[in-house]
Amino acid sequence: MVSRKKKKDTGPMPAASAGLLRFFEEETEGVKMRPELLVVFAVSLIVISVLAKVFFPV
Repeated sequence: MVSRKKKKDTGPMPAASAGLLRFFEEETEGVKMRPELLVVFAVSLIVISVLAKVFFPV
């Protein structure tokens, strides 16, 4: 009889990328924000900066 190993719940990871794929699967702690919110924040910061430069020249 041939003994067979029990299958794991997850499949094997690809051998490429030197373990970088496994790194991105891990859950990290910190502030979670939607990408759309970050884009809106960045664009509004740029607009405020340009308006400040126009209305309050140094």
